Amino acid sequence: MTLTDTMLHLMCPDGVGLDLRSETFQLPAGSASVRTARTRTRGQLSDWGGLDESAFDIAVLVMSELFTNAVVHTDSGVIDCFLGVDHERLYVAVADRGESPTGPRTRLAGIRDESGRGLLIVGRLTKEWGVGPGEDGMGRVVWAALRISAA
Repeated sequence: MTLTDTMLHLMCPDGVGLDLRSETFQLPAGSASVRTARTRTRGQLSDWGGLDESAFDIAVLVMSELFTNAVVHTDSGVIDCFLGVDHERLYVAVADRGESPTGPRTRLAGIRDESGRGLLIVGRLTKEWGVGPGEDGMGRVVWAALRISAA
């Protein structure tokens, strides 16, 4: 199952298809790739056009947070990224290939903590987010959907 297939299943478990434009890309799982993920996200959304600037900014931030979590909290060597847009929503997802038995969870970071707020930010900025199993049972897919309006 491809990342696009996995995303479609997570978004439409009843099997109803979406009219979805999508793009996937793969990057090495390293901190230097976070910037590349943001740049690729902004570039793809710009190429598609028709989205307002706030959707761009939110999608870039969400990609950054999800990608960073995959780098920091998994032992994956590569991270697959997914962008999709239909008439109502913009979807952002990352898939790792880690072997950790646990998935991401929100937590309450203390005032002096330098990390631990990423998924809270994602939850506030998006309509919904979730976690599903990765391809062939390896790793996980963390995804988020945000409402969009025409530019």
